[in-house]
Amino acid sequence: MLSLRLAVPGARSAGTDNGRRQTRLASERGQALLETAITLPLVLLVSVSIFEFGRAYQTSQVITNAAREGARVAVLPSTTNEDVQARVTAYLRSGQLGNADRATVSVSRTATISIGASTASASTVTVNYPFSFMVLNPVANLVTRGPSLGSPIMLTASAQMRNEAQ
Repeated sequence: MLSLRLAVPGARSAGTDNGRRQTRLASERGQALLETAITLPLVLLVSVSIFEFGRAYQTSQVITNAAREGARVAVLPSTTNEDVQARVTAYLRSGQLGNADRATVSVSRTATISIGASTASASTVTVNYPFSFMVLNPVANLVTRGPSLGSPIMLTASAQMRNEAQ
């Protein structure tokens, strides 16, 4: 019986190539595991940061709108600072901010606003809200210990509107 063997240039015999192929595949698996171990924490950190800073931006928008709502109440002639505080706190709660009671509200009814060539009396409402990151603060505290690193960030918004006539 005749057996034909075709010689292909660059081909190796099946007996010696099998052991080399297994060694090469094992080293490639280790390389893929190492690359995953290096890049996965970075990808997770970037994605969590996007979510956290998006939440911070949403919180700043709620605080800005709360200051505007407080200014709308402050310009009315028969309202008190407690009415402004109550309206701002109610808006912060409806915006689903967790620490609405920790927000500080300051009201100034003696400001002036420029209207063309003349000026008019105005009310200014400033809202300060302590914002804490949910994931990034604990991660930062694991890396370093600093008095200001894990503390809340104070977000501030202010609104000014012309007082209504008495």
